[in-house]
Amino acid sequence: MVNLGLRRVEDSVAAKHPALQQYAACQSHAFMKGIGTFLAASGAAFAVQKLVNKKLPYSLQWSLLLAGAAGSLASYVVTRAETQKCSDFWIYLETGKSPQELAVAGRVPQPAENLPSPEDRESVAPRVRRNKYGDVVE
Repeated sequence: MVNLGLRRVEDSVAAKHPALQQYAACQSHAFMKGIGTFLAASGAAFAVQKLVNKKLPYSLQWSLLLAGAAGSLASYVVTRAETQKCSDFWIYLETGKSPQELAVAGRVPQPAENLPSPEDRESVAPRVRRNKYGDVVE
């Protein structure tokens, strides 16, 4: 068993994915960045509300609620972006290609010489029909 943060990962999984440690470190960094963003954004929103409170007085509970909501939103945006970077990094480490390269490679049209001819289409077995439950219908 291999230690991966607080969890133990089986040796077979660690051997199959040699970049697992780097991915876990990236994810950990992304989540810590999200927590930092939550604290910073909540504090900033609360400070701004205290400055504005002189013009628009409202209770402390609303200030805390709005600061928490602003911090949560900012944290979500940052964590989502960082997690996407980690996912792209993981794909790169596993395949050696960026997700953009894989997407472009997946969209390459099939050459015309590989398409079936009209005669081949007739010899192909008829399509199997299925009902909404997935059963084969004759």
